[in-house]
Amino acid sequence: MLDPSAPAIAANRFGLGARPGDLASIGADGRDWLRAQLKGPPPQLAGAQLRPSAQILAEGLKIRRESAEAKRSAGGAAPSPAVEKLGQYLRPIYTGEVIARVQEATSTERPFVERLTQFWSNHFAVSIDKQFIAGLAGAFEREAIRPHVLGRFTDMLLAAESHPAMLFYLDNHLSVGPHSAAAVRGERRSAPRRLGINENLAREIMELHTLGVGGGYTQADVTSFAEVLTGWSIGLDRGRFAGGATGEFVFRDELHEPGSKLVLNTRYADTGLGQGEAVLRDLARQQATAHFIATKLVRHFVADEPPGGAVARVAGAFTASEGDLPTVYRALIEAQDAWVRPLSKFKTPADYIVSAYRGLSLPVEAGKGPLVPFELLGQRTWSPGSPAGWPDRSADWDGASALMQRIEWADAVGARLGSRRDAAQLAPQLLGANLSEATHSAVTRAASAGQALTLLLAAPEFMRR
Repeated sequence: MLDPSAPAIAANRFGLGARPGDLASIGADGRDWLRAQLKGPPPQLAGAQLRPSAQILAEGLKIRRESAEAKRSAGGAAPSPAVEKLGQYLRPIYTGEVIARVQEATSTERPFVERLTQFWSNHFAVSIDKQFIAGLAGAFEREAIRPHVLGRFTDMLLAAESHPAMLFYLDNHLSVGPHSAAAVRGERRSAPRRLGINENLAREIMELHTLGVGGGYTQADVTSFAEVLTGWSIGLDRGRFAGGATGEFVFRDELHEPGSKLVLNTRYADTGLGQGEAVLRDLARQQATAHFIATKLVRHFVADEPPGGAVARVAGAFTASEGDLPTVYRALIEAQDAWVRPLSKFKTPADYIVSAYRGLSLPVEAGKGPLVPFELLGQRTWSPGSPAGWPDRSADWDGASALMQRIEWADAVGARLGSRRDAAQLAPQLLGANLSEATHSAVTRAASAGQALTLLLAAPEFMRR
């Protein structure tokens, strides 16, 4: 027997929120609508304001170098215009990227794929709190995540870990093998700055991107893997380690720690760049990785405490398909736990805002305006603050203060739109069978059209997915 709430679950739990007319077009089951979105190449963002990461980084490095030169010329006191110039360069790039992302999220006909894109972008998180990432975060998502969201996990993993944004964010471009050619030259010249290994990238790959905490790796594995990843760097046109196309990924053999390495009881011959790629491919095939990825997917789409049966189903699909992501997604769609009520997942601020934009058909205009709600409600785009990404449990988002901010924002939206939207007509179109009698009654009896919209956006069933 078909569940009458299935279309609303498909649109709100798997998608990004229903638009007027969506539930009628989804169909009675919802699963076919979701499966259909997995066919064809993933949508890509386009626009004159969206530039390649290499171009963004090359220009940013030039500005930083000029600022450093200005500081030296000023006797160590950097003139404020020189310091501000990099920020002035990066801010409009960030704004343009966020606008393009929100426009896609609010208008896409494949919201399941867009949600998956945002899931993986958060899985391989970089944060704009670090210099340059404000200009690179959007390009990272466009270049390393979107092209692979309907491909294989291994390919996405390789693309993410070798992207300049990730290398810069986790400082791998500063990691130098202690016995590398560069280190040996430095010792001979009595270089003032000691070169050494940086373990950030290796640790986060194992802990956050593949195996997960408790995934069977040791500190020795992290150190050995960090040695493997020495040489994974960024092209520079000047400086101590100049070489390669400026702003692009480059493997610097002179920084690479020579010799074979033992990682997770497997010996990897020194094949330069190929050594790191081999380790990443093996990490992607680990059973611990399958379980870790499955747990995160089920937590995101089903419940804060992932049901064991659903995790086992998704992990099994991951292993059997060797990380073919559409196969993994289809297993998630088939999990019975994903279709139960009541709605248990509390929307993150970003989910809440996007679903409101979709439901009310709000335009996403150029400029900083669309960025404000995300900052106001506490989830500035690409700003999780750590490599762990944004949290995915209700307890992280449903505090009294956060809830009050949502209600205040909903009230402002209702006041601005007034009678231009009919909440009584919209409520069943956006919430379907999940619309409660209490919410329906409150919306239809509201004192004004603006208040009715506020009550709809503040309804418990609109807050959850």
